[in-house]
Amino acid sequence: MTLTDIFEKIDSNHKRYVQELVELLSIPSVSTYSRHKGDVQRAGEWVVNMCRRLGMEARLYPTAGHPVVYASHCPHPDRPTLLIYGHYDVQPPEPVDEWLTPPFQPTVRDGFVYARGASDDKGQFLTYLKAIEVVMAVRGEVPINVKVLVEGEEEIGSPHLGDFLRRHKDLLKADAIAISDGSQFAPDVPAITYGLRGLAYFQLDVTGPRVDLHSGSFGGLVMNPIQALSAILCSLKEGGDRVAVPGFYDDVADMAPWEREEMESLPLDLANLKEYLGVEVLCGEEGYSPMERKTARPTLDINGVWGGFAGEGAKTVIPSKAGAKVSMRLVPNQDPDKIAGLFRAHVAKVCPPGVQLKVTHLHSAQPVLVSRDLPQVQAAARAIHTGFGKDPVFIREGGSIPIVNLFQEELGLDAILLLGWGRPDDGAHSPNERFSLEDFRRGIRSAVALLYELAGEGA
Repeated sequence: MTLTDIFEKIDSNHKRYVQELVELLSIPSVSTYSRHKGDVQRAGEWVVNMCRRLGMEARLYPTAGHPVVYASHCPHPDRPTLLIYGHYDVQPPEPVDEWLTPPFQPTVRDGFVYARGASDDKGQFLTYLKAIEVVMAVRGEVPINVKVLVEGEEEIGSPHLGDFLRRHKDLLKADAIAISDGSQFAPDVPAITYGLRGLAYFQLDVTGPRVDLHSGSFGGLVMNPIQALSAILCSLKEGGDRVAVPGFYDDVADMAPWEREEMESLPLDLANLKEYLGVEVLCGEEGYSPMERKTARPTLDINGVWGGFAGEGAKTVIPSKAGAKVSMRLVPNQDPDKIAGLFRAHVAKVCPPGVQLKVTHLHSAQPVLVSRDLPQVQAAARAIHTGFGKDPVFIREGGSIPIVNLFQEELGLDAILLLGWGRPDDGAHSPNERFSLEDFRRGIRSAVALLYELAGEGA
């Protein structure tokens, strides 16, 4: 089936679509700050109103935190149903002084729109709403059933989404789910993500003397909490950047030879990557390529350290406490709960005497692999070819998306389509976040094609 008439409509309406995206991006829906609670609510209401304008049944469901948007249009009892997921909340904009233009005053320049949430995730999920709108306008009806689930807490770990899914399983029944909250492999290299690493994330709190002490008067008498913390953190890695927690690698599933061959064939420009990162050398586990280390091998990283005096000038103290955040990215067959137990046992064993150690397990997520042979995944590949004009590459992603686990566990969905319209250098979570307007257009085209491919009416 030709989609030329629909694509022409997309092009003629592109300016309006961008204006509507700018309107949504102007809402500072920062879910982590209580002072923005009203703005998060306002963004949810904006999405509901947009869905209603498309002719969908839409409602804002309250939760114990920020609300969830659910909308549906299911005119075909005998056709597949696609569930579309997105989030309308955004990361905090800080450091604000590093933005070239204000984070919630969207600015279009050089073919990009710059604003917090542009790529993560307002611009990306809006492509699906615009796809539904244009298909309805040109053809009068969508070719499959569509459901939309857009939450307001993704950036704080989706703490209430699991309960919503459990309460509304029947409402959310679908044959596949599309999630566009990631990126292409590289600019103009579209991708389908079939693997995600899992996560085990901890906070370590080390407590020593009752109060901060004068280092001249008490140095040599007590264990310094920063020194104790440093010993713990240094024990977590060994030569070759291997994680030193006993048992950490016991259940790791090795990559198949074909996977290693495909990763080697991906167009990864190491020089450009190092320039983008601002580093001269790439480090990591010995025996694996940068792409393998980045996406398919387990890792451990120290994400933050605090303690003592770090202000201007001198203050010679032995601090009473110190702390750190530690995250571990996990690969298939590694269980976050088992890893958590191994981590707790290890840090307890190596903790020096004279301090108390508190270990808090903050977050976890199971690793994910989606079969590339599923018909819905193949339909998505054809849709991306139609929308972008080239076949997508298949990749693993080094990050974790905990909501994917929720959809698998609570809704029994295996056909999870991770289709990133953004770019790796969009700056998600960073100052000057942006989204290419051409990728916005191609994302809408691909979303349209996906509707027809899932209906068995591909272009």
